Amino acid sequence: MLPRNPWGGYVEVVTGSMFSGKSEELIRRLRRAIIARQRVQVFKPALDDRYAAAQVVSHSRWRLEAERVQAASDIIARLDPRTEVIGIDEAQFFGADLVRVCGHLADLGKRVIVAGLDMDFRGEPFGPMPQLLAVAEEVEKVHAICARCGAPASYTQRLTAAQEQVVVGAADIYEARCRRCFEPGGPAQIPELYPPDEDE
Repeated sequence: MLPRNPWGGYVEVVTGSMFSGKSEELIRRLRRAIIARQRVQVFKPALDDRYAAAQVVSHSRWRLEAERVQAASDIIARLDPRTEVIGIDEAQFFGADLVRVCGHLADLGKRVIVAGLDMDFRGEPFGPMPQLLAVAEEVEKVHAICARCGAPASYTQRLTAAQEQVVVGAADIYEARCRRCFEPGGPAQIPELYPPDEDE
């Protein structure tokens, strides 16, 4: 982790698959800032209401109060000028404007800590994350455990047939997979052993 910089802001990104501990690491860093008596604000996308509407919650149930916003630009609108550290969870759900917003906040001298999925269920770069990873001063990629074989996991496996990119869910819809066990795009479609008779 970068030391506190009294001369300017910077951007930190914590990324990886689902169940890798991204939100937990975000909360850990923000709690340390709070202990250091820094002013902290936390934001999350409005569509993420899996555990609590007004909190960032990790899968292990670590919690921190947060403000829900519809768009990245709302973060600037709701920013308290006295805030020193800004946390942003589930960054992949924001649009490309999040990159500009994070850069602007860092230019204001703020420490910006962002957590988000780097890849979607197809194994493709997700939302603004590739650009954030490129411009951040610090990047940490965390890993989960593959639900199939126990190897380090970097991919998010969707367990349903839904094909839209954004489907909010947790262990009921997703699990972590390693490269070998990952099935891009969801589970393989198994052909019916006994297709229905055309006369039926």
